[in-house]
Amino acid sequence: MESIQTLIEPTAPTSPPAIDTDIDLPDHTQLPESDGTFVKNFQEHPQSIILTSSIKPVLEKLHPDGRYCIGQDSGIYWRITQPAERGAEAPDWFYVPNVEPLLNGEYRRSYVMWKEIVAPLIAIEFVSGDGSEERNTTPPSETQKAGKFWVYEQAVRIPFYAIYEVSKAAVEVYRLAGGRYQQMPPNDRGHYPITPLGVELGILPGPENPPIPWLRWWDADGNLLLTGDERAEQAEAIAVQEHQEKERLAAYLRSIGVNPDEI
Repeated sequence: MESIQTLIEPTAPTSPPAIDTDIDLPDHTQLPESDGTFVKNFQEHPQSIILTSSIKPVLEKLHPDGRYCIGQDSGIYWRITQPAERGAEAPDWFYVPNVEPLLNGEYRRSYVMWKEIVAPLIAIEFVSGDGSEERNTTPPSETQKAGKFWVYEQAVRIPFYAIYEVSKAAVEVYRLAGGRYQQMPPNDRGHYPITPLGVELGILPGPENPPIPWLRWWDADGNLLLTGDERAEQAEAIAVQEHQEKERLAAYLRSIGVNPDEI
């Protein structure tokens, strides 16, 4: 399995950038935590919860020291601008390895690149429009804000970028190679391997009627990673089955004249 450290090291600076110590650069507590836009649809929040809840056991194994963070519709500040929001993008979901989840005892309000040394490993955008915003490769200018695709590829240099279009039940996954995003082909299961995590990303229809497509994780063997609620339901079902088997065995023993309480 490709290691997280191997993937991140090429994008990290070889030495800290020269910073004027007389300039007090803003941190996550001083920057806006929202760009003032509405969440685009009601599926975004549960979709983020599904992604986070189901991959949490994987991340806990990868990071037994707890050093990782997940952002859900949180800003990544990559450039100092006025207004501040002009130099930020807010992926619907992203994961950063090997960083403290808390800063000075507080959860991050945003992820500020000039205060960090590690880029997110993967960012995911949920498309509500036609997808042009998520695929925008426009570089920044004095009059124009940079496009999301350009920021993730050229500025933040996020190794994996996924664009999920719920209306089409489709996902595109890009991997940074040679400084540019290359669209990944799906594997035989129709999933996209995120090799540093040992997981695959794909789409699974939900139990709704009609079914709603959900972006989900699988392990490298193709086993669905369950959410916390699904894991609890599975554990309850196993406990019920074990209890029923125990009761059937006890009934059989009584039928042949054996008291199961004396065994």
